[in-house]
Formats: sequence, structure tokens, C-alpha cells
Amino acid sequence: MRLTSRFWVDAYLARLRFSDIPAYVVAHGDDTAGAVLVKLSTLDGSARVFQRSFDLMSGERNWIVLSEGAEREVDQMIARQRGYDPDLWVIEVEDRAGRHLLDEEGLST
Repeated sequence: MRLTSRFWVDAYLARLRFSDIPAYVVAHGDDTAGAVLVKLSTLDGSARVFQRSFDLMSGERNWIVLSEGAEREVDQMIARQRGYDPDLWVIEVEDRAGRHLLDEEGLST
């Protein structure tokens, strides 16, 4: 059984707060089944966007980099994605060290 999007987002934000990493819900998607994008801003004008991807070979779900580069260009890509999918969640994480915690147990899959 999969977690709802809202439950996962709430747990992710709590984990980030526990690690003193600022994060914000930029776009509130569908509570039950909305896809989630995580934007990581390193506060130097650059950013990366992570998306959960399904690996057909292993059957696992992993976080992959969907886009990276100048923050303005990354924001434009996110806006296009939101145009295609109004149920999309967008979480913005701000951390100069580039921490996003998506590779930690409980968040990575």
C-alpha cells in the first residue's frame, strides 16, 4: 500500500525541520495521488529539481534529477510541469550545502 501524497509531504517537511533545513510548499497538489517535485535551491542562483521515478528493472521508486541549472530556468520548467499537471506538489528546499534528505531511509523509496 502506498502513502498518500499529503502524508509523504508532511513527513518530509517534518524531517527537514528536524534537520534545520528550510522548506516550503510552493504548490499544493492532490492530497491523495498528486506527484511531487522537490526543488533544491542552494541560494547561489542555481537549483535542481528531483522527481520520483519508477525503475522497471528493479521495481523500485527512486528520486532522480529532472532538471538543474540556473534557478530562473528551473522555475520555468516547474511552471511548465504545473501547466500539464495541476495536481502536482512542489516543495522548495533551501540549503547552501545542498542537503535535501531524499536519499535517507524512509524518504528514498
